[in-house]
Amino acid sequence: MHSVIQPTAPRQRGVTLIELMVGLLLGLVVVLVTAQVLSFSEGQKRVTTGGGDAQVNGALGLYTLQREIQMAGYGLLSDLSVLGCPIQANHAVAGALNWTLVPVMITAGTAGAPDRVTVMYSDRNYTVPGIISVNHPTTSDRFTLRSALGFSVNDIVFAVPTGYSATNWCGAYQVTSIASTNQLVHATSSNWNNGGQVAPTGGYLAGDRLLNAGRLVLRTFAVDANYNLQQQTLDLGTGGTVSQDLFPQIVALRAMYGKDTNADGVVDTYDNTTPTTNAGWMQVRAVRIALVARSSSYQKDEVTAAAPLWDVGTAATIAGTSVCGSSKCLSLSVSNVADWKHYRYSVFEVTAPLRNVIWGQ
Repeated sequence: MHSVIQPTAPRQRGVTLIELMVGLLLGLVVVLVTAQVLSFSEGQKRVTTGGGDAQVNGALGLYTLQREIQMAGYGLLSDLSVLGCPIQANHAVAGALNWTLVPVMITAGTAGAPDRVTVMYSDRNYTVPGIISVNHPTTSDRFTLRSALGFSVNDIVFAVPTGYSATNWCGAYQVTSIASTNQLVHATSSNWNNGGQVAPTGGYLAGDRLLNAGRLVLRTFAVDANYNLQQQTLDLGTGGTVSQDLFPQIVALRAMYGKDTNADGVVDTYDNTTPTTNAGWMQVRAVRIALVARSSSYQKDEVTAAAPLWDVGTAATIAGTSVCGSSKCLSLSVSNVADWKHYRYSVFEVTAPLRNVIWGQ
């Protein structure tokens, strides 16, 4: 018999340990490179998106402030001798209120905190001051004028004495009716008239002025604890304020008065020292504002090593500046921001002329 030889099956071989380790290493390298590319791409996206948000918020916030400052003093400053008059008001709900008859008031922040900027103006499209023609004692319930042209019921008016002082101040009233075409009645039916007498001891005399503030606009702009640019507006009904968040990610607000100290018509000094006299307020011709906007994206690494700088130039005298290249800069503190070094910042600045002061010269 013939024997049949079966073919031998080929030997089966698997992956060696070395080959497996090489494959794992190559896979890890590919994963690491991919992760780095994705991380870099995401980081760039956050920087771009956050920078865009900062640009929009900063630009819109600055435009809002500039527009309000340019309106400041409208309808109230036809005669600049009224600048700086202390105003006393008494609201039945809010109680005693004290203002100063100026277009813009800067309240400087302490220890690097953001400043506050308050603007005042009339909302009337047409307004001229009235001249008091009959003495107005503290017991009177009406102002008698030469003409009541331009005044309306519910208008807020400021009585301004000639040669105001700390004891001869301006008083705020609300018109409740108009009698005999030239008498502005301020009856106690209004919250602004029944909270107590606001006239000085001698009342107001013939020849004193009555300014028509209409629906008085009194607004304060500030940065709140949540890094929002906030607007606080006087509510004539309650005597309090109504707060409104305008733009987010605003972390600092710095403001300075632009002063013409040598009467040549050119601003030569910027500071945040609030004047205390009429002569001092007459020097204020502009307000310079800087806003610092923060990117919305938190960066894992520290991307900001020092506080943002405000380039203020060399044309005017500004205290506290330091040399930065060929110019001078002010440091804008952002230490109120938690982990402030992990965010990027943009500085926006504008110089807004006080048009109603300049036109009143």
